[in-house]
Amino acid sequence: MTDDMRTQVQAVLPGIRRDLEDLVRIQSVSADPARLQDVERSAQRTAELFAAEGVDVEIVRAYDGAPPAVIGEKKGPEGAPTVLLYAHHDVQPENDHADWDSPPWEPTERDGRLYGRGAADDKAGILAHVGALRVYGDDLPVTVRLFIEGEEEVGSDTLVELLGKYQERLEADVIVIADSGNWDIGVPALTTSLRGLVRVDVEVRTLTHGVHSGMWGGLVPDALMTLSRVIASLHDDAGDVAIDGLHSGPAADVDYPEERLRAESGAAPGIAWIGTGSTVERLWTKPALSITGLDAPKVAGASNTLVPAAQARISLRVAPGDTTENALACLVRHLEAHVPWGATLTHTVVDTGEATRIDATGPAYDAARAAFAEAWDGTAPIDMGVGGSIPFIAEFLEAFPDASVLVTGVEDPDTRAHGANEGLHLAEFERVVLAEALLLRNLAR
Repeated sequence: MTDDMRTQVQAVLPGIRRDLEDLVRIQSVSADPARLQDVERSAQRTAELFAAEGVDVEIVRAYDGAPPAVIGEKKGPEGAPTVLLYAHHDVQPENDHADWDSPPWEPTERDGRLYGRGAADDKAGILAHVGALRVYGDDLPVTVRLFIEGEEEVGSDTLVELLGKYQERLEADVIVIADSGNWDIGVPALTTSLRGLVRVDVEVRTLTHGVHSGMWGGLVPDALMTLSRVIASLHDDAGDVAIDGLHSGPAADVDYPEERLRAESGAAPGIAWIGTGSTVERLWTKPALSITGLDAPKVAGASNTLVPAAQARISLRVAPGDTTENALACLVRHLEAHVPWGATLTHTVVDTGEATRIDATGPAYDAARAAFAEAWDGTAPIDMGVGGSIPFIAEFLEAFPDASVLVTGVEDPDTRAHGANEGLHLAEFERVVLAEALLLRNLAR
């Protein structure tokens, strides 16, 4: 049966690839107001792809002017389970074209990968869904519903409203979210946990205006030095986050080889890892904190002036099992307790997203693991955590508490999503399409 299905996938794959390349050429950057028409074009093309497979589709939005999403349904046999397929058609900005080895909006194959912005994240997720439907044609074994979002890369601001507005048309027994990845080339995975996110802008002020560093240095603290002391307090000497009250938890017993870790992380030669615990605990199930931005005078042109105020953006990854409400309260309490010399500290919340922990047990997960093992020639999937955040998954779990949510995707450790030279591993993509087709069959059983 698997060989027959594999043959069918191979038959539809050339057309699927052409459709993917056409979709990649549409510059659907949701963060760029100048390209909002491209986001609309992307939604329209996505709707056409599913309509061609017999799906009754509609482009919807939370309100006039909101980003476009595609929803739809194709009915299966009476009494069959209902499966909701999720992906998103918007993409990240391509940034500096000079950093790409080929044009970001012209899909280009090199060494078994298809390069281009959105070639993996997440237009390949869309085409994996299309491919599974194309394999079955009019013999779909389950009822399929669609939700293809158009604002995931800008925070899914209207997602909750859309889920509420179209809840009856999106309800399902199983939800397949194609926006994650696999453990390695040749090793599939189900994503069962993701960290949450709290981003805060902090300002430290020590002066009402700048003053001469020679005249007043040694008595008056400057804001940069003061902010540096606050930032330094956020980690202990081992590199663990030093904020009291944050949650940490265990991670799966997965080996992350040192050679692979260094290659994938981009770590500079000789750099030492920070924190304690296993590698995957530090990456998946413990909090992490980074300083992702600073506002301060540049070195070039700096004068002999005590800086009166300085700002930093703090990005706190929240461990599964914690809440953003608790994490934010702990962070603010720590900052206020560690600002020295009577300086004024203020903070502004940029955004938050809840962590996710999925109980990946039950018939739907058994069906998924069996499908993955078949598609990957006997290699069983691992339960993988993700250190990054996909807040909308928590929103799906809340909106559809009775559904089994399967988080998977097309990415691999060298996909480089969001960066230059984003690429889709074509052989793995074939396995992803086959696995989804097998999953629909298994769910029908």
